[in-house]
Amino acid sequence: MSTRVIKENVNADITIRTVTKRNRAIKENLTGYAFISPFIIGFLAFTLIPIIASLYLSFTNYNLFAAPQWIGLENYKKMFTADPRYWQSLKVTLIYVLAGVPLRLAFALLIAIILNTTSRAVGIYRSLFYLPSLIGGSVAVAIMWRNVFGDLGIVNILLDLIGLPIVKWFGNPTAALWMLIFLSVWQFGSSMLIFLAGLKGIPKSYYEAASVDGANGIQQFFKITLPMLSPVILFNTVMQTIGAFMTFVPAFIISKGTGGPLDGTLLYSLYLFIQGFEFFNMGYASAMAWIMLIIVGILTILIFTTSKYWVHYESEGGK
Repeated sequence: MSTRVIKENVNADITIRTVTKRNRAIKENLTGYAFISPFIIGFLAFTLIPIIASLYLSFTNYNLFAAPQWIGLENYKKMFTADPRYWQSLKVTLIYVLAGVPLRLAFALLIAIILNTTSRAVGIYRSLFYLPSLIGGSVAVAIMWRNVFGDLGIVNILLDLIGLPIVKWFGNPTAALWMLIFLSVWQFGSSMLIFLAGLKGIPKSYYEAASVDGANGIQQFFKITLPMLSPVILFNTVMQTIGAFMTFVPAFIISKGTGGPLDGTLLYSLYLFIQGFEFFNMGYASAMAWIMLIIVGILTILIFTTSKYWVHYESEGGK
């Protein structure tokens, strides 16, 4: 066999191997695309395209029954200059977030510390304490909450028994808003479980060393527990803040979809729903949604920016 023929055979063999390898790679890639295609299709259909569509609609006058009409920044101008209910919804939501999130986190941490024991029944206690969060956002619980705080509800009965005046929870805007905040605090289960996992990760040797040095329980809490738990607190703060801005069902059920009394429970998401699906101002509702996204984004950035002053990371030498 001549040298030229041998070279041709070698080249042909290399070409066959290259084609085979390329076909195998293409087949593997197609398999991968097939597996992730449900996510990609869902992301495009239910996330990316609606986001782009809502951004476009926020610059239009759109009522669901006619084609959108481009009006530029008129929706945003009306929102900030000619809609007092918008500012009321923003005010109510900020109070709800600033009061409800710290209270919920504090209560969740307290319960997590109590449950971080070696009791045999601690598993049952964890399930019972987490139960409100499983059903806390449901319509049934919101209706139950409305009955609990009714004029003849259990709360007013207890207030009357201890000699305190009965509160008209549904006739006073401030009382109605605090009723919503109490409901949000009651839904502490998810935060509690995360705190509990964080507490389990703190080495017991730290507490033993502190006890040897004479530190009491309060000193150990502020010098060991809180610093070691600060990354978990940061995570819970961000997640609960975002969730609080999106609260809708309790306000809708308790106020019967009106945001009353006197717009005292008119949370941002409820007012957005009213504009979009009661007044059919979908363009205006889209603009409200984008402003809420910007507000939540700014608050999240602020929380992360301030975290360098109070979050402790062991891997970074406590910084």
